[in-house]
Amino acid sequence: MPPVDPADIARDFARDGFVSPLEILSVEEAATHRRRMEEAEAKFGALHYEYKVHTILRSPYELAVHPRVLDAVEHMIGPDILLYSAGYIVKEPYSEGHVSWHQDLTYWGFSGDQEVALWLALSPATAESGCMRMLPGSHRRGRLHHDVTNDPENILYQGQTVADVNEDKAVLCPLQPGQASFHHGWTLHASMPNRSADRRIGLNVQYIAPAMRQTKHDQDTALLVRGEDHYGHFGKDEPPAEDLAPAALARRAKLAAVMQATQSRG
Repeated sequence: MPPVDPADIARDFARDGFVSPLEILSVEEAATHRRRMEEAEAKFGALHYEYKVHTILRSPYELAVHPRVLDAVEHMIGPDILLYSAGYIVKEPYSEGHVSWHQDLTYWGFSGDQEVALWLALSPATAESGCMRMLPGSHRRGRLHHDVTNDPENILYQGQTVADVNEDKAVLCPLQPGQASFHHGWTLHASMPNRSADRRIGLNVQYIAPAMRQTKHDQDTALLVRGEDHYGHFGKDEPPAEDLAPAALARRAKLAAVMQATQSRG
C-alpha cells in the first residue's frame, strides 16, 4: 500500500475535520473481516449499532489496533491513544435507513474534543449504497444545536439532527473495502439510504486522548492502545481472548447499557 505523508494527515484533519480515503487493508483482507463479522452475527444476532464489540470479538479489536489505523490517529490526537468504543454500522440492501446531519460528540459527555472516529469499509461504501458526506471545516464551529427527532428511518439513537446545513458544501466520501475515513467529533456528517443490492458494512471506532474525562458519571471505560495514560480517568476495558466468551458478553452488556444511558442524558 502506498505510504501516506503524516504531515498531509495532520494538515487535512486540522483544516477539514476529516481525512478520506486512507488505505488500511487489502480488498482480500477486508473480505476476510467481513466474513468473520457475518459469522459472528450468525451466533450473536444483529451487530448493527452494538457498542464495544471490540471487547467480545477478535476481528474488530484487531482492526481497531491495526498499526496503519493507530499511526493515522496519532497524527490527529497525539501519541497517547485510548480506544473508547467500536461497533458496526450496517445498512441492509435497498433499505431506507439514513443518518441525519449531526456531530458525534454532542451527547457523549466528554470534557474536551480530543477525539477522532474511524470508519473502515468492509463492503463498498458508494453514493448508491449511502456513503458518508462531510462538511469541511465544520469542526471549527464547536458544538451546534441538535434537535431530537422520532424519524424511524434515522439510524441515530435519538435521531439527533442539525438544521439548516448548507449541503452544497458537503463532500461525498466513498470508500472501497479496506479503505477508511477519519473524522473529528465536531465534524458535521450524514449519509443517505442504501439503494444498492449489497449490505453497506463499516466498522466505526472512537479514539480519545487520555486527558479527556467523562463529565456525566464515573462509570466510563476505555482501553489504552498506544502510548501512556497519565490520567486514569477511565476504567479499563479488556480485549477479547476469543470470540463471544460468556464472561466477556456479560461484561459488554453492562458497558453498553452505560454508554446508552450516557447518550440519553442530554
